[in-house]
Formats: sequence, C-alpha cells, structure tokens
Amino acid sequence: MDKKGGIDKTLFVKNADGRIMIAQIYVNDIVFGGMSDAMVKYFVSQMQNEFEMSMVGELTYSLGLQIKQMEDSTFLSQRKYAKNIMKKFGMDNASHKRTPAPTHLKLSKDEGGISVDQSLYRSMIGSLLYLTASRPDIAFAVGVCSRYQAEPKVSHLNQVKRIFKYVNGTSDYGILYTNRSDPVLTGYCDIDWAGNADDRKSTVIPQNLPSIFQS
Repeated sequence: MDKKGGIDKTLFVKNADGRIMIAQIYVNDIVFGGMSDAMVKYFVSQMQNEFEMSMVGELTYSLGLQIKQMEDSTFLSQRKYAKNIMKKFGMDNASHKRTPAPTHLKLSKDEGGISVDQSLYRSMIGSLLYLTASRPDIAFAVGVCSRYQAEPKVSHLNQVKRIFKYVNGTSDYGILYTNRSDPVLTGYCDIDWAGNADDRKSTVIPQNLPSIFQS
C-alpha cells in the first residue's frame, strides 16, 4: 500500500495510474476493495503468502454496520444494532416519535432537578453515539444530551428516551452512497445565538441532512 490514513492509522490506500485500492484493518479482520481486479487479486495473494487467512466474500456486515451493495450505490445501516439497544434499555415497545427532539431543544444543568442513575444514562448515551455512525440525523440531539453525563437529571433522561423512541420507529434508516461522477455533499444549518442555557454559547444546528434513506 502506498500510504496510511492521516487520521485512521488502520486505513491503507494504494493508487496506481488513477486506480485506487483501499484496505481497512480492525484487529484480525480486513475489509478491502479496489477499482482493479488485478490489484485485488495481487493483494489477496500477498496476504495469503504471509498470513493464514480465509475469504468470507462480499462485505455485508462489519462492526455493527449492515452493508447492502447494489449496482450503482451502497446502503449502510445499523438496524440490528438499533433493535438490540432498544431491547437492552426496555424501549422496544415504546411509542414512536417523529423527530429526535423538539424543534427548539433547550436543556440545562437543571441543578434543582431529580438525579437519575449515572451509569444507566452514560450507557444510553454511549449506545446512541455509536449509532450516529449511520444516523447523522440524531447526532445533534445526542450531542446535547451527552453534555450532562456528569450529573444527569430526569429532564435529561426524558430527552434521551425521546431519541430512543424516534430511533425505534426509524431503525431501517441509514446512509446511501451513490456512484456518481460528480458527488456533491450539501448541508444546511442554522445558528442558535447564545442558545446554551448554561453558558450562553452559540450553537450551529443542522437543519437538513442529505442522503438519509430507508432501506
């Protein structure tokens, strides 16, 4: 491989005459693919000469991500993971919400509020943070709730549960990557001027996140 990822040191990229091959390593698993069959076959032969390894075929599942490869696009989702965390926290039969948070989400430290189990709250936040890998639509709401892990209150837990209720009704959602010659990522945001109830800091709020589709 020609170079290693700048941020992710387990990502390797080879570029030969405009044809790219990528390999991602996680512990003893390797996910790889390329634009040239010859490059891929050479990589496989080199790896098999050095290591004892087996091929499992086309990638359909990795690290909690379900991958559906189609002719002109690839769909990523975490449906199974979402269903599992719903059951884990007893939210699988909860009513569904149309949005992950109210239009104007306002949370504060709520110092006079009733405290809740810190371990439970942190576990719920951690589970949702991992889900944002394929669900950017919940990223902002989860980020706001994650600010209060030190001293979570009932008001914070209620908002986390709302996110779970939204996910419960949208577990099939994910990200669709299309094979287009001119890919353009478009995003829209708004500024919540001095909107933080605790320190009056401003916040950039995503208004529209493209390429979120139901499988």
